[in-house]
Amino acid sequence: MTRALKRVTGQTDTILSVKDLSTSFYTGDGVVKAVDGVSFELKKGETLGVVGESGSGKSVMNLSLMRLIQEPQGRIVNGEIVFDGVNVRQLRIDEVRKIRGKRIAMIFQDPMTSLNPFLKISTQLMEVTRLHLGHSKKQAYEHAVKMLKTVGIPDAETRVDGYPHEFSGGMRQRVMIAMALSCEPELLIADEPTTALDVTIQAQILELIKDLKGRMGTSVILVTHDLGVVAGMTDKIIVMYAGKVFEQAPTRRLFASPANPYTKALLKSVPDPAHEQGKELYQIPGLPPDVANLPPGCPFAPRCERAEEICGKEFPPFVEVASGHHSLCHFAVTSAPNPSA
Repeated sequence: MTRALKRVTGQTDTILSVKDLSTSFYTGDGVVKAVDGVSFELKKGETLGVVGESGSGKSVMNLSLMRLIQEPQGRIVNGEIVFDGVNVRQLRIDEVRKIRGKRIAMIFQDPMTSLNPFLKISTQLMEVTRLHLGHSKKQAYEHAVKMLKTVGIPDAETRVDGYPHEFSGGMRQRVMIAMALSCEPELLIADEPTTALDVTIQAQILELIKDLKGRMGTSVILVTHDLGVVAGMTDKIIVMYAGKVFEQAPTRRLFASPANPYTKALLKSVPDPAHEQGKELYQIPGLPPDVANLPPGCPFAPRCERAEEICGKEFPPFVEVASGHHSLCHFAVTSAPNPSA
């Protein structure tokens, strides 16, 4: 079946449409529903923030979008991943490889586990463009140097032939960004790109992604556990918990008028410069649930300050509280802020 036949009709400026995506892992302890019924849309040039605690399903969702879930233990069990009008789930693996790395690229959490320690940086950067752009060895080498300069690595002509261990954490992350952007992808997935970096380097990496997005018009999915990081970077946000989307809203509205108790708890736990000295920082009580053995009702109910009897018995509905703003909660409408906020 050709690409043209697989194209989904009705697509306009939407670059990615995810509908009811579910990914499970089959273990000796049972089925782990790491991603359970996630849906969202991303328009061309937009940045989507994905936030939530560790274990909420953020990284598994991204690996699912890239078709990188390791089978047979892991499996995408349901849903559509429509990229530029094409359902990626229906493509053969060789067809996926033509898209992955070229049209959709990913910056992984830890560059030291993503870069081969035995190969020069030039070799790893050249592989991408020789495979996807058909570059000659000379063209690929020149492009590798150019990309290192683009991401702000000094003395790129010399550093390009270095090994990963010869670069600092921030510089290795820049190499990963250079690799991801080598083919000028239409969609960039940045999976916690600032993890384990100091605050100064974090700011530089985020500013670099923002600058390159502006220049190339790339759509971005920025994944992090830190709501503060996405505040000035994204157009809209989805908040994940226990593999599900608990809240989805435009960024400014979510920060101004959060409608879900979990989102409110996350925002409350972010350190505030005006925090009263000597007063303990807020932390969400309890621990995230075991997604292999979720409690009945709302997964957040055992930790929720708003919970009532119904929360422990019935799974909550995903309710629209305002235009483009949805919340997974039994009390989403009654406790939602003024939609005009």
